[in-house]
Amino acid sequence: MSLTAKTLGRGRRAAAGSLIALAALTLTACQDGSNSAAGPPSASSPDTAGSAEGEHSAKPSGDVRKPSGSQAPSADTQPSASASKPSGSKSPDAGSPSPRPSTSRSENAAKSPAGRCTATQMSLRLGPSDIGAGNIHYPLVFTNKGKSACSLRGYPGVSLMSRDGSVIGKPATREGGAGGSVKLQPGRSAHVVLHTVNDGVSDTPCWSSSQIVYVYPPGSKDSMTTQSRGLRVCGGRFTVTTMETGATS
Repeated sequence: MSLTAKTLGRGRRAAAGSLIALAALTLTACQDGSNSAAGPPSASSPDTAGSAEGEHSAKPSGDVRKPSGSQAPSADTQPSASASKPSGSKSPDAGSPSPRPSTSRSENAAKSPAGRCTATQMSLRLGPSDIGAGNIHYPLVFTNKGKSACSLRGYPGVSLMSRDGSVIGKPATREGGAGGSVKLQPGRSAHVVLHTVNDGVSDTPCWSSSQIVYVYPPGSKDSMTTQSRGLRVCGGRFTVTTMETGATS
């Protein structure tokens, strides 16, 4: 065989081998094409990966972000108005009375204090004088002449008058503490004390002798009177104490 023929044979074999290799590469590329397209993006393309993730995070579906508790309850699941009210807030029936302790009238009367004694319910008298150490004291006695108990508390208003009704001097001023309430059962008495001094104890001249003691009981606008027994105020001293129980001190 000549050199030229050998060279041609080698060239044909090389060309044939190249064709076979090219066909094999083409077949392999066709089989793997679909898998490579679905694969994750390479590390050299962050923009593509970032845009894909940003799209999903910026526009999530409503079912993913909406919590289950945010859904409005249906009419069947909403509690009724009567079920939401506590049992204690239920208003009583219009016909049922409100609970009140049953108390008889006699019990109420026993617990309540006696009413104030009025001028028409009492009698008044001036007791005998008590003289000592230059002082003169007169008990002014109030007696319950009514049929029910009453009470007195505080100071009466006391003035002295002549027989013709003209006022003598000034009303009595208060002496001592106010004290407590004095309860008077029917027929019982309470008293205050009028106080003046003997003539000559002070340079202040004495008033004219009186014939009437004019009195307003404590808390009353109705007056009472009694004979004064010639009571005369001297030294400018005329005072009255608060109510005390009994006819005399």
